[in-house]
Amino acid sequence: MFVLGIDTATKVAGAAVVGEERLIADRYIHNLKTHSQIIIPMIRQVMDDAGIKPHDLHGIAVTGGPGSFTGLRIGMSVAKTMGLALKIPVMGIPTLELLAWNLYRVEGLICPILDAKKNEVYTCIYKSIDSGLEELINPAALSIERLVSELSGYEKEKVNFLGDGVPVFGDIIREKLGSRALFGTMINSFPRAAAVAELGLRQLKKEQPGDSTFLQPVYLRKSEAELTWEQKMDIINEGNCHTKG
Repeated sequence: MFVLGIDTATKVAGAAVVGEERLIADRYIHNLKTHSQIIIPMIRQVMDDAGIKPHDLHGIAVTGGPGSFTGLRIGMSVAKTMGLALKIPVMGIPTLELLAWNLYRVEGLICPILDAKKNEVYTCIYKSIDSGLEELINPAALSIERLVSELSGYEKEKVNFLGDGVPVFGDIIREKLGSRALFGTMINSFPRAAAVAELGLRQLKKEQPGDSTFLQPVYLRKSEAELTWEQKMDIINEGNCHTKG
């Protein structure tokens, strides 16, 4: 059984192929090139590296969000197009879960933080259990102060932070949590397509995924374009109300 993993959720792009018991091929690029330019050639290359053809795949796993709005749409579109053409399942893997998977089995809590701008992070709190990762709070866009407040309920636990939010908010976290705060290494600070593929394989072996036609990215909050549009509509509606009055 072979599963292709695709990741375009952040500034990195990746593609990987896993088999039943091993990672076969993995490519990772963090060179700030546009994902739409590089992800399809990366997929072709990783398939060649694995020595398999598209029809050998049993499923495709793709980063499902949160993350870059544009990046998520690119990855999801490529995965769904391939899945439709090959008539195989496509699975969306939560970005925060696959990032936390980099630290599976470590002691203490696992807290991925992705920089969501506006002084917020996309985050969740996990704990390793025998069957995988237990989600202790729902994924959300939170201020770093709110996240620290959430973590105060687990004051006896060490907290392992990782993600591109660490360079932005690491100093604040250290100040608030002191020796409780631990930080992941550079190599596990971003999502990896290998983790996407591995989690996709686990999901495929446990249950038959649903219809990928309805698979959509999870953004956790509205895009700037949506917020701007809503603001414009509010102004227009308010103007119409005054006119009618």
